[in-house]
Amino acid sequence: MPIDRDTVRAVADLARLELPPGELERFEKQLGAILDTIAQLRELDVTSVEPMAHAGDFADVFRSDEPRPSIPTDEALANAPSRVGPYFDVPRILE
Repeated sequence: MPIDRDTVRAVADLARLELPPGELERFEKQLGAILDTIAQLRELDVTSVEPMAHAGDFADVFRSDEPRPSIPTDEALANAPSRVGPYFDVPRILE
């Protein structure tokens, strides 16, 4: 589907992008190719395809939420550049 430069400018404005003139031509071709692909997908007969949320067959992928021991403090802070007791020492960002 052909797309003109004015449409590319309008889309760029909506996305709050500043595109130099050379980029306009490049995006004109790329957006046209994307719209062509979408047009091809619209021609497919998908009436027999069951709607799905994932392409793969996923069941429950979450582990059970059970308490377990965490990493020891000394091991967690081993590579910290600076620490104060059992805590990371970081620069103050708010006054």
